[in-house]
Amino acid sequence: MDQKKLKSIIESILFISGEPLSLSRISKVTGASEEEIETALGFVVEDYSDGRGVVVIRKEDKVEMATSPENAEIISELVKSEIQENLSPAALEVLSIIAYRGPIARVEIESIRGVNCSFTLRSLLMRSLIERVDNPKDSRGYLYKISFQFLESLGMPSVEKLPDFDNLSKDTRIESVLVKEEDGKAPNAETVMENIADESK
Repeated sequence: MDQKKLKSIIESILFISGEPLSLSRISKVTGASEEEIETALGFVVEDYSDGRGVVVIRKEDKVEMATSPENAEIISELVKSEIQENLSPAALEVLSIIAYRGPIARVEIESIRGVNCSFTLRSLLMRSLIERVDNPKDSRGYLYKISFQFLESLGMPSVEKLPDFDNLSKDTRIESVLVKEEDGKAPNAETVMENIADESK
């Protein structure tokens, strides 16, 4: 693969991921060899090494995009205000999906919502409303589930006590979104969620 194109692809993957990615995972996604990934990654790191607002950090065989340490104070204020403000509609949607369908992978949440959820998940994690645990089916990924603090804030002994939990936690229309997403034939996820919400009222 052309190195310029591969560099661009790696940059996009790191930006959208929101989590550390192994070189083997990037290789699998791009179809390029790990040697080619190493070379292209070197150019990406170089691009983000001089006064940029985003840096590329690496630990062992994993790599991730992060904000520049020089901007830590401002970023901290943004995150703090996000935590202190009321939950956004997007955060409520993600929280509801995790509450009724968790433990659930980020890719599954995004299949249901149809949009990237990285920032929303980070916000919910920092509010301690959700937890991130290892995915037994994928050692390179994580699952998200409701935290004790979430239950405490609602005064509920367990997630099973959420309204209409038995029906919504097993709704087959959600399964259809996840299954068809794998085949590239996912229905309109927003419509599915709206229908479920209407029926639960």
